Amino acid sequence: MRLSRRTLIATAATTAAALPLSRARAQKPVLKLGVLTDMSGPYKDIAGPVALASTELAVAEFKAAHPGMEVEVISADHQNKPDIGVAITRKWFDVEGADVVMEVANSAVSLAVAGVAREKNKIFLACGGATSDLTGSACSPNTIHWVYDTYMLAKSTGGAMVKTGGDSWYFLTADYAFGHALGASPYPFPGTTDFSSFLLQAQASGAKVLGLANAGTDTISSIKQAKEFGIKMKLAGLLVFISDIHSMGLPISQGLVLTESFYWDMTPRPRAFAERLKPRAPTVRPTMTQAGTYSCASHYLKVAAAMGPAEAKKSGAATIARMKATPTDDDAFGPGSIRADGRKIHPSYLFEVKAPAESKAPWDYYKLLATTPADEAFRPLAQGGCPMVKA
Repeated sequence: MRLSRRTLIATAATTAAALPLSRARAQKPVLKLGVLTDMSGPYKDIAGPVALASTELAVAEFKAAHPGMEVEVISADHQNKPDIGVAITRKWFDVEGADVVMEVANSAVSLAVAGVAREKNKIFLACGGATSDLTGSACSPNTIHWVYDTYMLAKSTGGAMVKTGGDSWYFLTADYAFGHALGASPYPFPGTTDFSSFLLQAQASGAKVLGLANAGTDTISSIKQAKEFGIKMKLAGLLVFISDIHSMGLPISQGLVLTESFYWDMTPRPRAFAERLKPRAPTVRPTMTQAGTYSCASHYLKVAAAMGPAEAKKSGAATIARMKATPTDDDAFGPGSIRADGRKIHPSYLFEVKAPAESKAPWDYYKLLATTPADEAFRPLAQGGCPMVKA
């Protein structure tokens, strides 16, 4: 087929006109969120795949409301090792173009990732790590600490229980940083599976409340063995998740007192969030950590949309500053705010686990005992030692 000179010129003009449009489409800014969590270890059920699903739900809802914006989610397992978490974070920031790393579910890994985010001027949104240092001595203009921390857990579980009559305590404490932040009387960690001698010492102390300053399988083992030994003290878990209650069952966990900042069945808004998440996680209800990933992803995306994706990608610290200046509000946690030290502020709740006869449906596990208001739930800003906070 022969082409005329006029046809060649017209074709060339059309192609040239299309190239800028094609190039613009190819270079459209993409917001990329990396969910770095425990996918296979002790924190899998409190974070893990459902934390990823919660993030993906937030992104799906955002894209439905902003069809012109591009957002991607990537994920990885840090295996609860700071060096692995750092290596993944560096690769995501340097090679894969990630803007945000979020979740993490381990205090040591959280502190390490926060350092990389600051070095690279990217964003770290911590959900599962409990250490209060993230808004204290290790605070950063590139980090926001969502959901809970050791101060909140001790303040709510301890302070609220004292008000309800639990005025004498004995602490069973894991001998590592998280345990020491919450209590005293440490036991060897790791390696302790038989808690009988510690439980009998607690009973003999005459204290009204046994505070469990541990987490994960140690907490579950402590509760089970306390039931077996007939310990009459009130059990208070300082870091217990609804997934732990589900694992133990109500006959064992009934009467346990614990603190959460989120409960899926508390009010209509968290129930609505849990229902929207159900197609992505059909066999469970979200923990506070998993709800936190939905909340922080939603807030980041709202702020990035207001700034414009290209502007939001320029500086993690600048975007964090805008996130702090913008009130938070989502179905998981309701209205809230973010302080200058990076602490996300919302109420905390003291719950008691229901007896089997009180539970009317699957995952209907808690009854509310007390609420600590948002302005009292977390460590006062001036007491945290954050270098970013002026005295």
